[in-house]
Amino acid sequence: MKKIGYNINRFILTMAFVLVAFAFAPTMKAQAATNDELQACAKVFDSTYYATMYPDVAANSNGSPLYLLHHYVYCGIYEGRNASATFNATDYMNRYPDLQALYGANMPAYAYHFVNAGQAEGRVATPTVGAVDLGIPPQYTLLGVYSTDYDPTAARATNIAIAASHVNGKVVAPNTTFSASNTIGPRTTANGFVNAPVFINKEHAMGLGGGVCQVSSTIYAAMKTAGITATERHAHSLPVNYLPEGWDATIAWGSLDLKFVNKYDRNLVVFTSANNGKLTAGLYLQNQ
Repeated sequence: MKKIGYNINRFILTMAFVLVAFAFAPTMKAQAATNDELQACAKVFDSTYYATMYPDVAANSNGSPLYLLHHYVYCGIYEGRNASATFNATDYMNRYPDLQALYGANMPAYAYHFVNAGQAEGRVATPTVGAVDLGIPPQYTLLGVYSTDYDPTAARATNIAIAASHVNGKVVAPNTTFSASNTIGPRTTANGFVNAPVFINKEHAMGLGGGVCQVSSTIYAAMKTAGITATERHAHSLPVNYLPEGWDATIAWGSLDLKFVNKYDRNLVVFTSANNGKLTAGLYLQNQ
């Protein structure tokens, strides 16, 4: 009986040490990627590869390549998942201690280094596992992507989420015009929109649907990264705090709009995602 009691006490003591060690062990926390890091991640990312390699993620994507990219940048890259058959951030980090000293646990920074310096230096980012050509042609080609931040607890977050859901997956056929305002639809209470801060004639006010302009503005920022020219775009009457000057695009139902024409010979698809204070817009060409 004494031996059994001793073993139990030793087990409890061992588990206590394990729990304490676990509590104080360094953890890898996801950091908010900058747009430069997002652009770099997008360049090494293959959405078709990612969906095929990770069906658990693809099952929730509803076919959106932006969802897959968003998952990779804010989750998958920290889980050690491959961006493609030729890039794994964890393997890249482990191969080069000099980069670990610079970037630590900021995983998107490794993608930024690889794209902007590592490739030219002859560094290798090939995954140690899963570096295979799946032989599946990509369904989409990314033209441009951009993210902005918002307060997920504010009233305008409701309007941002609704507007983004209306735009997400919008197909723009060749030689047709995309209208942000028409795609989002009337900003009415019947459509779920609420009162939130807006700019009116260079003054702060409250208005139904306040916040939807962040969606149009983020799309415009993605257009700029894609080199797509707006056929209609209007700046806010006051500076916005979520984009650089000149990158915003205000809209107003029945008057102001953000528009562009798809000049490609394939469908252009606008994907948007609003989740936990991060709004992302991506413009893709449909290959199939």
